[in-house]
Amino acid sequence: QHFGAKKYDRMRHYIAMSIFLCILFVVVMTASLEYFNYPILRLMNAPDEIIGDVGAYMAVIYAGLAVTAAYNALAAVLRALGDGKSPLYFLIISGVLNVILDVVFIVYFHMGVVGCGYATVIAQAVSALLCLIYIIRKFDILRLSRQDFSPDLRAVGQLLGMGIPMGLQFSITAIGTIIVQGAVNAFGAVYIAGFSAAGKIQSMVSTIFVSFGATIATYVGQNRGAGNIERVHQGVKVTQILVFVWSAVMIAVIHFAGQYLVRIFVDGSQTDVLNASMVYFKTVAWCYPFLGSIFLYRNALQGLGYGLVPMLGGVFELAARFAVVAAVVRPFGYVGVCFADPAAWLAALVPIVPYYFYRMRKYRPRPVQR
Repeated sequence: QHFGAKKYDRMRHYIAMSIFLCILFVVVMTASLEYFNYPILRLMNAPDEIIGDVGAYMAVIYAGLAVTAAYNALAAVLRALGDGKSPLYFLIISGVLNVILDVVFIVYFHMGVVGCGYATVIAQAVSALLCLIYIIRKFDILRLSRQDFSPDLRAVGQLLGMGIPMGLQFSITAIGTIIVQGAVNAFGAVYIAGFSAAGKIQSMVSTIFVSFGATIATYVGQNRGAGNIERVHQGVKVTQILVFVWSAVMIAVIHFAGQYLVRIFVDGSQTDVLNASMVYFKTVAWCYPFLGSIFLYRNALQGLGYGLVPMLGGVFELAARFAVVAAVVRPFGYVGVCFADPAAWLAALVPIVPYYFYRMRKYRPRPVQR
């Protein structure tokens, strides 16, 4: 919003305060998660035969939280300046590098699941470094001075006012995911492997939705700051079309080539694991438009400055996942677990879509400035 209003000094100051908060968050979360690593896995019913490998993998991921936070912060800054393409390109490079390093570390260095963890952290570090180099070379207005880091409780309070609801929203969603994963773990190693492989492929799908959401949040925030509300209408409409197009493409890809994608992560001889992955996709893929719409409307509301209702959407997600695990898994087994994601996505839309249109009606559209 400060960039849209051309208040560059305030923009740099808020970026500096964001850096301070990110460092504090990373230190606290890394220490906490490393300490509670195995208790969390036991809470999720991780089978004894795999808990050692999973714990080692998660320890590496937790140790790499700093580079994850760095990429997300730097990418958010670029999007705030209207450059949504570069972070996406860097993310694609990171994704491709991650797959390559997975193969190298597992097949050639025989590092097992820990190798997957190192591959993920290294790939994320590369994406963060690319963002940093790009910012240094292209954006002089982002050169921070010592003065920008002067303590400002008001700025910190405003950032926390937006960040805490967003953080709670993701935390609530993560709790729901843990509940579902715990239900999957009860079915044994085959279903865990199939569910995990499907999740990796689905993360490729959702990465584009995440990019759409991050871009629309920046776009909405800039135009809200500049008073161009009609552009907000236009941007959301166009992004909704893109969500439907990308969903249709990925539904077709998974329908016709899903098994080949799963074999990137699973040996072709493991037919039970392949079948478990495909059961998940056949249940979930048709609901990708719901998933994409969550990222669209949730981020649009956050760009407008409303963080509470998106957090409420996360509560609806959690409730839906809990309800499915409690009521559907027992009679339908693993298939019932797979229904948890579509139910959660649909439930999350219940508060955020009506609230978005309610809020937009409160604004008086202005002519588009050209």
